[in-house]
Amino acid sequence: MNMRLLIVEDDAEFAAVLSRAMKKRGFDTALAHHAEDARTVAETFVPSHAIVDLKLPGESGLKVVEMLAARTPAPAVVVLTGYASIATAVEAVRLGARHYLAKPADADEILAALLRDQPDAALEVSPEPLSVARLEWEHIQKVLNEHDGNISATARALKMHRRTLQRKLDKNPPKAG
Repeated sequence: MNMRLLIVEDDAEFAAVLSRAMKKRGFDTALAHHAEDARTVAETFVPSHAIVDLKLPGESGLKVVEMLAARTPAPAVVVLTGYASIATAVEAVRLGARHYLAKPADADEILAALLRDQPDAALEVSPEPLSVARLEWEHIQKVLNEHDGNISATARALKMHRRTLQRKLDKNPPKAG
């Protein structure tokens, strides 16, 4: 089977390292560093698999997932993100991603997710209740997703100053428990 992997990642160094690792594991690879680039590359490269970073400059990686899922045949898509939230994981899978991995993920974890036949049936749910800070983070991510990543619209919906929202988004997500 000819395995063709499209890597959509704005961190050029990480994308190059991941590309080399996946080539060693039998993939032909192509790189894109933003959503528009991914559309162009996907037209000529025709991937069987894709790794998509959620946070891209300009359009969200969710738009890339949606675009790839609409292709025939649709590639197996794994979403990678350093900003993992339940809301974005659910949305990524709803749009067509098979799996959702939080960074840092190593090449073997990514490969296992790419080659799994079935999408993740359920996200890991902790028996511990979420902290107030984590609940706030999850809610912000949900509202941000509902507004297609638009910070101003999200701030208005949350009745929050835009700069306050940007500060909250610039921080790493709080621990779940």
